Amino acid sequence: MLKSVERILDKPLALVIVVMTAILALPVCVWLDLRNLSDQNLTSQANTLNAVISIFRTYYARNIVDRVVAAGGKATPLNAYHAVSGGIPVPATLSIELGQEIRARQKEVEYSFVSHYPFLNREPYRLSPFEEEALATFEASGDPAARVIDVSGNFLTRQIAVATPLVMEQACVNCHNTHPDSPKTDWKVGDVRGLQVFRVRQPLTLNLWAFKWLMTYMVAAGACGLMVAAVQFRKAKRFEALSQELETKNAFLSRVSDGISKYIPLQVFHSIFSGTKPTEISTDRKKLTIFFSDIKDFTATADRLQPEDLTVILNEYFTEMSTIAEAYGATIDKFIGDAIVAFFGDPTSRGVAEDAKACVAMAIAMQKRLGELEAYWRKRGVEHPFKARIGINTGICNVGNFGSKSRMDYTIIGKEANLAARLEQIAEPGGIVLSYETYALVREDVLAEPMEPVRFKGIGRDVVPYRVILIGQATETGPSLSRRMPGMTVEIDPDRLGESGRAEAVRTLQDALAIVSRPKAD
Repeated sequence: MLKSVERILDKPLALVIVVMTAILALPVCVWLDLRNLSDQNLTSQANTLNAVISIFRTYYARNIVDRVVAAGGKATPLNAYHAVSGGIPVPATLSIELGQEIRARQKEVEYSFVSHYPFLNREPYRLSPFEEEALATFEASGDPAARVIDVSGNFLTRQIAVATPLVMEQACVNCHNTHPDSPKTDWKVGDVRGLQVFRVRQPLTLNLWAFKWLMTYMVAAGACGLMVAAVQFRKAKRFEALSQELETKNAFLSRVSDGISKYIPLQVFHSIFSGTKPTEISTDRKKLTIFFSDIKDFTATADRLQPEDLTVILNEYFTEMSTIAEAYGATIDKFIGDAIVAFFGDPTSRGVAEDAKACVAMAIAMQKRLGELEAYWRKRGVEHPFKARIGINTGICNVGNFGSKSRMDYTIIGKEANLAARLEQIAEPGGIVLSYETYALVREDVLAEPMEPVRFKGIGRDVVPYRVILIGQATETGPSLSRRMPGMTVEIDPDRLGESGRAEAVRTLQDALAIVSRPKAD
């Protein structure tokens, strides 16, 4: 059953049909129940009226017709008519005795005929609070059409009482004012002598079955609601289990992806997982800025260290350099022994010039950080801390996925990458060497000086390298000066000038001061 309900809930059209059927069925059920209620009320009224008429017919036949026939057709209206042959009840007596008959034989209807001034030979009648209040109202208003209604009952039965006034007419005034048993003899036409009360009661359960269609509808709706709730509860439990399973799988995938991200460049990792980069053998030709670095005399340093210490220090070196590379947006291609290969321009690029500037700034930050780490490593007993050489070149390379269908490597190839590796080999420990192509893009941001032209193996032209001047690292003794602004660049390293160079530097600075001091031409 629950599966059937679940299938209906999963089909929007079927669910709409069920809901519309339920909405249309409600007014139909209400109409059917109203018809049943009307039928039951009419049947109850007809039965009650039939019973009252039967009581009245029986009373009339016994106390009027039989007595008149027995007296030979002679009839005398009397208050105490039972003791007189041919005596028949006066209207008041008839009303009182008829009320007693109805009360004795009919439970649903009650009739009372009461007054504050009953004849002396009648049994006293104690008025109820409702009757006292109604009689007082009638006597105060004198309205013969007045009505007082009282609704009462309990949890199982309801009762309605309707009181109407008894108004004296001329015949009644003549009788009461002259009758010896009348306690009041100054009646006038229109006076209220008492009241008559009709009480109708009915148990609530009598009409309960009149709402059989609505109750059936409610039971069916409740059953459907319970089944829907059961289905939703089952779905909720199922979704909760799926959610927990999904959470577990997500946590597993997160751990796996974190692990994978350590084996491939971070930019490539994000590109693959975002779907922007295909995982197939494909390459593009792009202008990149390529970075090569390695540790000078790494083998000699490694021979002086225990393998465990070397592993710790080398991992610290790679961690620090990788952190800087990621901060500047480099794509780390690979670690080759103690060497680092990285590039700017793929899979994301900020433009060729900006990529080159970011690469050189990264290299400077790396050398600065290595200078800080040198003192730290010396304190830990490393006699010859790592000193890195860096080479940077900008040019067209093939970049993308190389390998087989089952195993690929995201890397770069081309002579421009080879040139970056060659530039790194001629750099001094702690130095940075640029190709002219890179220097031309960063010359406004970095101080560099040309070196002697070099012809590298595999490069079919003479290359003019540019050594980046690292302020604070160009000399280990004398003070240095570096100033750069639009229209002026000053770089002084006294220890490299020599005696003759110092004199020439003084003359040059004096000439520069004279030029700057001249008034500006209009």
